[in-house]
Amino acid sequence: MYAKCSTVGRRRRRASCSVLRLFVAMFVVGRDVEQFIRHVPVHSEQDQLSRGILPVGYARVGRDGGIQKGNEMVELSRPKCTVFLVSDGVGTTAQAVLDAAMAQFPHIEFDVRRFPGVRSVEQIRGIVEEAERSNGIIVHTVVIVEIRRVLVRECHARLIDHVDLLGPLLGQISQKVGVEPLLRPGAARGVGPEYFQRIEAIHYTVRHDDGQGLETLGEADIVLVGVSRTSKTPLSVYLSMSGWKVANVPIILNVPPPPQLRQIDQRKIVGLTIDKDELVRIRQHRLQALGGTLPGEYADPEKVAEELIYFRRVARSGYPWPLVNITGKSIEEIAKEVVSIIQRQRLRGRATPAQGAVE
Repeated sequence: MYAKCSTVGRRRRRASCSVLRLFVAMFVVGRDVEQFIRHVPVHSEQDQLSRGILPVGYARVGRDGGIQKGNEMVELSRPKCTVFLVSDGVGTTAQAVLDAAMAQFPHIEFDVRRFPGVRSVEQIRGIVEEAERSNGIIVHTVVIVEIRRVLVRECHARLIDHVDLLGPLLGQISQKVGVEPLLRPGAARGVGPEYFQRIEAIHYTVRHDDGQGLETLGEADIVLVGVSRTSKTPLSVYLSMSGWKVANVPIILNVPPPPQLRQIDQRKIVGLTIDKDELVRIRQHRLQALGGTLPGEYADPEKVAEELIYFRRVARSGYPWPLVNITGKSIEEIAKEVVSIIQRQRLRGRATPAQGAVE
């Protein structure tokens, strides 16, 4: 009986000691936590604001999300980061990755400097020197091995942070499948002769809008003619995106067409016409947008009808030029019709301009 009571007593004393030790541990831990908290570095208010955190006493006010402390607005000094995008192609791959990365740092002010088409050692060294002066990061998608090696070597020598987005991945894939990559700049975006042809076509089209650049009118693939507000410019730009070099020339009431229009291959010329009522409506909207600054006869139904009649006389006196009525049609539909006409006319022999002229 005594032994049993002694055992029970020992168990109770152990339990009491355990509870006591627990309370002591809680006290010590609590004291240590307080000491730890006292020694944790506290970010300044400016540091917290730069991270998008509002310290105590600050409030975001207004539709633009300005920050106010008391009755005063707070000027934020955002951290800055300079990034150099370097590519031997167009650079859209590096830009897409950088855009995704920058979205994760909404409170950072980025200065992005783009260097597409980098193909020489001199270009690389110039970029690296500029990055060193700016304390920037170089992000590159260079696939030409020699150029990439120079870039990496220069970055290492100057202790410049750099990120190679393509090199390691190309190496891993090549090792995995046992096939060498093409190492052709711009392969992902189809940068080749067709790409540069489109760029040249766009540049030509911009320089030959609304009767400009008549001295090189003969270099055009397509020449669009028509009265004002017949979609000549938007159609020209749309066609140029497909590689067509397009010029457009306005036909003005009672003004003879420029002589260059009669001297070029007439198979390139397509006239754009439109129903009178639709043109009147379009021009009225144009007048409203400009605050009525154009002459009143610009949208006058009688004058519009006269313009369209004069334009048809001009078109008939030429090759004659084929006409496309754009009324109610989208740019895509008009473009398809124009290209179809040009392709059919190319099958014919060169068309010489008629000798007659519109007076």
